[in-house]
Formats: sequence, structure tokens, C-alpha cells
Amino acid sequence: MAQGIDPIHQFQLHDLAGPWNIAGHEISFTNSALFMGISVGLITLILLAAAARGALVPGRLQSVGELWYEFVHNMVKNVLGHEGKAFFPLVFTIFSFVLFANMLGMFPYFFTVTSHVVVTATLAVFVVALVVVVGIAKHGLGWFKLFVPSGVPLVILPFISLIEVISFLSRPVSLGLRLFGNMLAGHIVLKVFAGFVVLLGSMGIGGIIGSVAPLGMAVALTALEFLVAFLQAFVFAILTCVYLNDALHTHH
Repeated sequence: MAQGIDPIHQFQLHDLAGPWNIAGHEISFTNSALFMGISVGLITLILLAAAARGALVPGRLQSVGELWYEFVHNMVKNVLGHEGKAFFPLVFTIFSFVLFANMLGMFPYFFTVTSHVVVTATLAVFVVALVVVVGIAKHGLGWFKLFVPSGVPLVILPFISLIEVISFLSRPVSLGLRLFGNMLAGHIVLKVFAGFVVLLGSMGIGGIIGSVAPLGMAVALTALEFLVAFLQAFVFAILTCVYLNDALHTHH
């Protein structure tokens, strides 16, 4: 397949500056780092602009900022309760970063940061590691009761506890792969249908007529991908809250 319609080409990393040798390691400034920076910059600028006036009757931008804040605040309050207020900045940051990284990737010639598993896995490992740290800090060694369900017969308790441990250790895998897989697969399918449109369009009048169906599918998939971009940010944030809830409250 020609590079112009290669569905994998959009995920390639490119050095924009460097590499530099720092402490024996080669470090480069890549397109992925650039779009991470753009995501953070846009979030910062929009929030600062939304909070700049602080009017009693909010304008459009302030309303967007307030809705954004309230959406995440209600999510944290409903899942974590009163104790979860301390984690609101974390959840808000994760939700905002993933949302903007996903949305930026929807624009032509932009890079989708969350289509790389190293990014999503890093976020997931950080969340689960934080859960362990918070759980032990709050409950001490008693937090490990999470892996010992109450009411289980002693004979099968080791087996059940092993399942609980494996289930917990699989959290960063599922959390990271879910976001990565959805963004990667959606963009590949979208690029394939867009490639069909270009290919058929180059075959004359018959091809142009035949390209109407894949063009319609590409438009529908684009709308779906915008929805998926938001939903994946929401799912990542809500699961972060659920996992933090295990650190604050041992259920078993």
C-alpha cells in the first residue's frame, strides 16, 4: 500500500530535535512529545481563559470551564465520596490530558499520543501504583485484606486470594490496553476507508460514484471516533476513581 494511504504511517514516531546524549542515554524531542506539550498547553490556556473574568453571569468560555469542572467533580464525589476530594486534581488532570490527546489526534496530520501503548501503560501503571501507596498509607498492612475475601472457606482461600492478586495486577494492563487499542483500531479503520475513497476516486467516473459508500462510512466513523475519544477519557477517569476507592475503602 502506498505511503499516502498507509494506515500505520500515522503512528510513526519522528525526531523533531536531537537526539542528545544525556548521562549515556539518547534523548530526542519527538512528535509525540510535541503533542503532549500541545495538549497540556491547550488545557492550561482554556482553563486560565475560562477563570480569568469570574463573572457572576458566565460567558460561553466560563460556562465550558464550569461544566468541565462540575463533570469531573461529580464523578469523583459519586465514586469516592467525601474522602475523594483530595484526589480531584489528579482525576481532573488525567481526564483532561487523555481527552485532549484523543481529540487532537482526530485532526488531519496531527499525532495521536494515546495510540502508543508506552503512553497509556505509563498512565495506567502510575494510577495502580498510587492505589497501592495510598492503600498502605491509609490502612497499613490491613489494606492487603483486599486480597482475602471474607466468608471464603479456608480450604479454597489461597486459590481465591491468588485470583484476587492476579486480578489486581491485571488492572494496569487492561486500563492501558483499553485506551491504546480503541484509539489505534479506530484510527486504522478510519484511514482504511479514507484510503478507499482516494483509490476509487482516481479510477474515473465509475470510481467516483463507487467512492460515495466508503466516503459516507468515513464520515460516520469520524463522528463515532469523536464520541470514542470522549468515552475513553471518561472510562479511564472513572476507573481511576474506582481503583482509588479500593485504596480508601477495603470492601472484603
